Amino acid sequence: MITITHLQHTVLDIPTLSIPKGQTAVIGPNGAGKSTLLRLIAGLVLPESGTISIDKTTPRTCTIGYVNEFPERNVVFTRVFDEIASPLRFSFCPCSKTDDRVTKVAEQTGISHLLKRRIRDLSGGEMVLVALATALVAHPEVLVLDEVDSHTDPTTTETLDTLLRSSGVPYCIRSTQQMDVAAQADQVIMLENGQVTDEGIPAGVFAGRSETCFYPVSWRFAAWK
Repeated sequence: MITITHLQHTVLDIPTLSIPKGQTAVIGPNGAGKSTLLRLIAGLVLPESGTISIDKTTPRTCTIGYVNEFPERNVVFTRVFDEIASPLRFSFCPCSKTDDRVTKVAEQTGISHLLKRRIRDLSGGEMVLVALATALVAHPEVLVLDEVDSHTDPTTTETLDTLLRSSGVPYCIRSTQQMDVAAQADQVIMLENGQVTDEGIPAGVFAGRSETCFYPVSWRFAAWK
């Protein structure tokens, strides 16, 4: 369980929040604090006050994979293979194990054909999948995705969702502006003005929101039939 207690950081004010294992979607308007919350869970920044516990340990002592909305901005290497291998190389993993793991995660994400390509030659969707492979290569305990589907086409978004379901990562936490994506999660967290205004299974969180933009389009179509 990820447990957040008395968290205050910039816009965020969360007295208590529990995130179980599985797929969790974080939704809310721009400026609500979604990215800030995800960065805190990923251990990229430390909270001004309060605590975040991941199975009774801290984010910076866990193996966490993180992909932001613009993964190309965080690229370290020029070649796809080297970029995916970087988390393992930085932790001094033996070369043979690194090569084997990169090969396997590339197969898992369907990008084996890209391993020899240059990062700058990739499409936006391909870059997202490379970033995801890089986040998964070290077998993270937590996978944090900050609106990675905001620049992907429907096919890549569907591929991404399938990969996340089959990844085996205990905790997958993603922010999204696509309510149909959020509707497929195990749990949804609604943030507004830095506060958690709703949380629970999708059916409960989206109930009563059919007149707002925070409602799955597919559910609207289903209701019209």
